[in-house]
Amino acid sequence: MSAKGDSVLMESLFGGSERSASTSGNAPLAERMRPASLDGYFGQKHLLGPGKALRVAIESDQAPSMILWGPPGVGKTTLARIIARMTESEFLNFSAVLSGIKEMRTVMARAERARGLGHRTILFVDEIHRFNKAQQDAFLPYVEKGSITLIGATTENPSFEVIAALLSRVRVFVLEALTDEDVRRMIEGAAKANGYRISDDAVAAIAHLANGDARIAYNILEMSAQSSVEEDSEIGSDLVEEVAQRKILLYDKGGEEHFNIISAVHKSIRNSDADAALYWVARMIESGEDPLYVVRRLVRFASEDIGLANPAALRVALDTKESIEFLGMPEAGVALGQCVIYLAASPKSNSAYTAYTAARDAAVHTRAEPVPLHLRNAPTRLMEDLDYGKGYRYAHDLDEGVADMDCLPESLRNRRFYRGRNVGREADIVKRLDEFRNRRKGK
Repeated sequence: MSAKGDSVLMESLFGGSERSASTSGNAPLAERMRPASLDGYFGQKHLLGPGKALRVAIESDQAPSMILWGPPGVGKTTLARIIARMTESEFLNFSAVLSGIKEMRTVMARAERARGLGHRTILFVDEIHRFNKAQQDAFLPYVEKGSITLIGATTENPSFEVIAALLSRVRVFVLEALTDEDVRRMIEGAAKANGYRISDDAVAAIAHLANGDARIAYNILEMSAQSSVEEDSEIGSDLVEEVAQRKILLYDKGGEEHFNIISAVHKSIRNSDADAALYWVARMIESGEDPLYVVRRLVRFASEDIGLANPAALRVALDTKESIEFLGMPEAGVALGQCVIYLAASPKSNSAYTAYTAARDAAVHTRAEPVPLHLRNAPTRLMEDLDYGKGYRYAHDLDEGVADMDCLPESLRNRRFYRGRNVGREADIVKRLDEFRNRRKGK
């Protein structure tokens, strides 16, 4: 068989113990700890919990062709193997990188022959987003005929990376990053199964550093065990930190320190202290915070604390969000830093924030008066007879561009919600609105 042909692996997964039959003592820890049943599978309770759709389909032997979409290390390959075992199907592991149309047709012919003998085949395609259109098209007739059950795995949005014809013939299941609690339980189980002594602090440190990726967690545990000075010595958080080559920063994504640091970011930018703001943002990112959470706060800051003093700040913050989604981390960290510096250096005004707050309070706490007649549309004759639109003056027809016409309800007449500041671009806005206000009053 050619090198390319070797990239297609057929495995028999029938029988065996709780762990995969293919694992050996020399295999990496992540492979040795791969579960062989749903009972040993961690995470994805929204799909595999009791009574959930995917679990019911698997247990009733009705697993459909599917795309498993989720971040790395959440168990996409493992789940595909479990499905093959539970449905008594042959498992074909097909490489999107090494295999072409010729290899694909060979595999499909093998699956067709197996089907004729009453055997089912699950074709697992990791990184299915790497397949081109012709390769994806080649799957279609076999998926339609039921010759194979296709399970594709991807870290990319299948709406963009998988052709519409194939996407319409499969179910898409979204897998979520493992929680810290999931990872802690996995590490504790692996340590017990392999005779590793590990402190609670070290378990928590690995869960924190893994950031929801089981493979990273197992690799850190295995390297820590191999790096222990004495064979039976306890693995501590210091050793985990040394092995991972990352400092375990004091930061709890769900606790008080999380809110303390994001508060420090916000207040440092408000005080135009770019250096402090950069430090606090770096603390969050390097501690495993979701960069999109940070940029959401920056978008809010751009409106709440900069506002009309520099309207471009909101666009900069939104462009940073797009950069993070497009580039990912750590490459987009530079764009995040650029945004923080820009916001800190920008002129500040919270007048838009206070104006909306005042208008909201008026809307909530005052009587809900009807819209003045002259501001209403009059699409029917009856509405015209009821004076809808009567007295309305079209501003574009006036030399001044502003009509002497009140637009608030009677009880709020002449109420001022927006009181701008003479800073940055907002100074021009304040001047223009004052001029318009004077024109409406005939001054």
